[in-house]
Amino acid sequence: MSTFIVKEKNRSKELFDLKRLERFLQRVAGIESPEYIKKIARNIESKAELQADNLTSLLIQSALENTDELNPHWSFLAAKIYLNDLYKKAAENRSYDKSEKYGDFYTLIRILSEKGIYSTRILEKYTKLEIDELGKLIVPERDLLFDYTGLHTLATRYLAVDHHKQVFELPQERWLIIAMYLMQDEPSDQRDLLVAESYWALSNLYMTVATPTLANAGLAHGQLSSCFIDTVEDSLIGIYNSNTDIARLSKDGGGIGVYMGKVRARGSSIKGFKGASSGVIPWIKQLNNTAVSVDQLGRRKGAIAVYLDVWHADILSFLDLKLNNGDERQRAHDIFTGVCLPDLFMEQVERRGDWHLFDPHEVKQVMGFSLEDFYDEEKGAGSFREMYQQCVQNEKLTKKTVPAIQIMIRIMKSQLETGTPFMFYRDQVNRMNPNKHQGMIYSSNLCTEIMQNMSPTTHYEETVDGDTIISYKKAGDFVVCNLSSINLGKAVDPAGENWDILERLIPIQVRMLDNVIDLNTIDVKQAAITNKKYRAIGLGTFGWHHLLALKNVEWESAEAVQLADELYEKIAQLTIRASVELAKEKGAYPLFEGSDWQSGKYFEIRGYTGKSDSGKWADIMKEIQVHGIRNGYLMAVAPNSSTSVIAGSTASIDPVFKPFYHEEKKNYKLPVVAPDLDHRTYNIYRKSAYIVDQRWSIQQNAARQRHLDQSISFNFYVPNQIKAQIMLDLHLQAWDSGLKTTYYVRSTASDIEDCVWCES
Repeated sequence: MSTFIVKEKNRSKELFDLKRLERFLQRVAGIESPEYIKKIARNIESKAELQADNLTSLLIQSALENTDELNPHWSFLAAKIYLNDLYKKAAENRSYDKSEKYGDFYTLIRILSEKGIYSTRILEKYTKLEIDELGKLIVPERDLLFDYTGLHTLATRYLAVDHHKQVFELPQERWLIIAMYLMQDEPSDQRDLLVAESYWALSNLYMTVATPTLANAGLAHGQLSSCFIDTVEDSLIGIYNSNTDIARLSKDGGGIGVYMGKVRARGSSIKGFKGASSGVIPWIKQLNNTAVSVDQLGRRKGAIAVYLDVWHADILSFLDLKLNNGDERQRAHDIFTGVCLPDLFMEQVERRGDWHLFDPHEVKQVMGFSLEDFYDEEKGAGSFREMYQQCVQNEKLTKKTVPAIQIMIRIMKSQLETGTPFMFYRDQVNRMNPNKHQGMIYSSNLCTEIMQNMSPTTHYEETVDGDTIISYKKAGDFVVCNLSSINLGKAVDPAGENWDILERLIPIQVRMLDNVIDLNTIDVKQAAITNKKYRAIGLGTFGWHHLLALKNVEWESAEAVQLADELYEKIAQLTIRASVELAKEKGAYPLFEGSDWQSGKYFEIRGYTGKSDSGKWADIMKEIQVHGIRNGYLMAVAPNSSTSVIAGSTASIDPVFKPFYHEEKKNYKLPVVAPDLDHRTYNIYRKSAYIVDQRWSIQQNAARQRHLDQSISFNFYVPNQIKAQIMLDLHLQAWDSGLKTTYYVRSTASDIEDCVWCES
């Protein structure tokens, strides 16, 4: 039976020619496999007609079916077929010669600007001559760095298309548009060089930017930051204003962290009427509805994490919010939960002591202070435990006493069933806060890696001017996360002989992040204000397991812990120095005076100043004292699950699930192969994430945490039958090791939806 291939555009038909297909596969993908060709031919010849697009899908799917531990190269061959299809469609839509992989760059910008897809700022900031010259930077061969999964993820989620979802932008053009957009306001005499450096970093997959930046840089809509953190004021108008702000940010693609610890508990008084308050649960359910309702134009629902202090009177109800049984009126399944834990609570868990729960509103009324505003300045001593003991001893305060271990059991039960709550060790966070002179850190963000000063925005007056109503607010510190990550699997020399790529990469990466702060458009004004006050960024990493495999270092080894310590100290030095160099050029962040950066305490409490090889740190400290530092917060390790896929490496600091497995998609299975998997690396990848001894993961993260001013999205991977004592020991080890947070508890029994908001 003869088969006809049907062209999509004009519905014309042509007879299938096997020899022509063989030549195509050899030319486009270098495929000369007789078995593969025969399989394709059998599929095609069983049909009378086949759409051209379906033929491409068949070629790709058949290549992916050949992918396994021994043949990971088939994923790259599938990517080449997919690339050819992208090239062809872009050429058709942009009307250039199909023999050219990439068309005229200026024409692309003009067309998409006229269609309202690209921002007009690119054509306003750059001349045609400049754009033509910058277009010469494009290296089409770098498209071959993608495997199929990475390329497909980039193409379907992030490449700019027109309003009819037609292909216009190609991968290298996305990298160059991002580079041009982020460097648009740099001085004209060095701008082209900075664009070239940014393109070099992105196109070689040495780094990735945050997914909002990846998707929206250069476009006419959307903002560039990943996550935001709000502190809810304890008033009706404050709660509703926060909900509105959260909805506006979620609409624009931001993940949200919310601290509810200042909101009064169930049974608290309102305007002197005792027992009137319904507590935090109804307000959290309202946030749950916001997450579901504000769904980014139908693409995905919003994502909100809510944090509460472990001493808050509503904590037990809070810990049950996501459970799958019980009273549905007390459940909120679409939000994520986090619990804020002082050292004193963890000590009480260890010694099996009692724990006391309080209403924050009553504490403020009776005691004259807010308990959440204190932390222990030293391990084992400090103002929080002093104020907490005052509350315990005051008979005028209502309190509920519960064994601390029982609360911890409730935490772990929820974690094994739902993956949450996240753990936030508030005393360690605030002790290590370089900007403690300006405020307090109450909680983290959606992915537990951001640690920045927070405070509620307060509404204090409303006036009428004719028919205009004017509301006045005092802006609080509304945290903004600006993220980017280094691809350790590509940017670090496995032999450890040089740091050339990192030394070139990190300065341009820090500059890109710093420029996001000035270029971003954030609807919520207090977030925009906070962004400029601290100029906070979050430079992180992914590809840790990939790097271990390339270096032939076992996960469960002292060598891996030592590597984490040395590597992240080097990254910290380069990042801090890059921010100092920016401060020389553009000035320090506004709140630098009085910070731990200025005083040198930042370096002292991390043990840098007493080291025998502390010369580099001493030089950096001197530079900071003279010139300041550009960014008040600098480093944070985000989850990176989808951006690591694009870059062809392993997620964040996590172990791989398996060396090879199939990921179930709607209509097919997608093979997932550990990067650079071969006979040399298989032994390092061989253990499943759920088999790796988590105590070694804690040691690695404790080593890297010392060098990070913020935190790490650190998952626990545990079997569902894990004993409670072992789970408890992991939490105690994490806290005692100086970790600031832990993220999901990923159990083999729980189905956890990956967070994509903090991808970078």
